[in-house]
Amino acid sequence: MRESGRCWYSGFDMGRIFAVGDIHGCLDKLLRLMDLVDVNPERDTLLFVGDYIDRGPRSKEVVDYMIRLRGSFRHIIFLKGNHEFLLERYLEGTESAMFLANGGDATLESYMRADGTGRSGSAFPEDHLQFFNDLHLYHETDGFIFVHGGLRPGVPLEDQSEWDMLWIRDEFIYSDFDFGKRVIFGHTPFRRPLVLDNKIGIDTGAVYGNKLTCVELPAVRFYSV
Repeated sequence: MRESGRCWYSGFDMGRIFAVGDIHGCLDKLLRLMDLVDVNPERDTLLFVGDYIDRGPRSKEVVDYMIRLRGSFRHIIFLKGNHEFLLERYLEGTESAMFLANGGDATLESYMRADGTGRSGSAFPEDHLQFFNDLHLYHETDGFIFVHGGLRPGVPLEDQSEWDMLWIRDEFIYSDFDFGKRVIFGHTPFRRPLVLDNKIGIDTGAVYGNKLTCVELPAVRFYSV
């Protein structure tokens, strides 16, 4: 798998932005959430912060749904999560143990059920591999920066490492650093969305029995199921 794109920059905020937190194979919650939010497919931007797969039971079906959504929305952004990073390494033949230890076994089971061969290496359709290849590390608008894990304080956006953008936690979450724009992120689960002056965390632990959350911007209105 080739390295995914670093950034998608819209230049300005078109309509509203709806950003969805970590899904982790929870298709039922995703479908209910999409029924709840009132997104205009022509004007609004729909954005996902990554971690579509692992731990939950229906990773393959979630990616199927993402691919279908791409054909229905004029402005849609898919970011890369650390679990997509682990899948990438697994498919390259490295980090297999780490992938499996972090819920990758559930992803393989989901794909093998659909494939019917029982062979994990043959279970990923080409359009799914292309979907994973096309994921971006972050998305920037005039008002916000969207990223899966977070940003390292004091480092310019263009110099942030892939590892930090996918994996960082405490150094980012507990920092009051002004990143120039409010950062919208997932990765670290909270019982309720984390709302601070410099950041908003929207991973509310859907796969752990809690809710899947979407934030509407710039209104900072939350939808959860």
